[in-house]
Amino acid sequence: MARDDDDLHEWVSFDDDDGDTWSFDVTFLTSNWTCIYGRGCPGVFTEPAPEYEHGCCTYGAHFVDEEDLTDVLAHVERLEPGEWQLADEAARLGGPTERNAEGELVTRTVDDACIFLNRPGHPGGAGCALHQAAVRRGERPLDWKPAVCWQLPLHLDEHTDDRGHTTYVLREWKRRDWGEGGAEFAWWCTDDPLAFVGDRPVWRALADEIVELVGEEPYRRLVDYLSRRGEVGVPHPALRRSVSS
Repeated sequence: MARDDDDLHEWVSFDDDDGDTWSFDVTFLTSNWTCIYGRGCPGVFTEPAPEYEHGCCTYGAHFVDEEDLTDVLAHVERLEPGEWQLADEAARLGGPTERNAEGELVTRTVDDACIFLNRPGHPGGAGCALHQAAVRRGERPLDWKPAVCWQLPLHLDEHTDDRGHTTYVLREWKRRDWGEGGAEFAWWCTDDPLAFVGDRPVWRALADEIVELVGEEPYRRLVDYLSRRGEVGVPHPALRRSVSS
């Protein structure tokens, strides 16, 4: 049975000049979580499968809007021969995107993974073709990839009450954010100690992504607070559970 503090997190909140409230998950942002794609990531099948090197690309990506789609397709046009393993397959199928059964715009999946995922054995190495191409050019992967892909494992919630007051909450991406399927994953990186092996806190390592989500001023205030506060605080639940087990 879980202890009362099994998912205890520390938070900090402040109001901006417009009167809106920003709330940040300090426990996650000061943790040493890092993406371990290609370094033993078990993936998101119903059984651990690090040998496939899918990461969380198994089910493809949803586009948040037409702008998201347009941006990605513009960067697809910049891919050079050999950078995208399944480019010919995408051409044969009529493009890298489709509508799913619910009518949502998504990336196609081929052989149980996103069509943009280069598989093990590809000359450029396994991984997202868009991410790899951005790094190769010295650009930000978040400018190339679908929004949902670069936002992970961050999640921004927005709530507006009946008086028009808006609260923004930046937190870790949890299983529930995947929908019903998230409960079936054999592994999810923010609730397991395996991914908490980074050499920097999340608020530094994912600075570009955080700024893209919340803006420069809220991030600056967050950094000011965390810089004064130091690194002492509530350890992440995944780490507390690993110590107590």
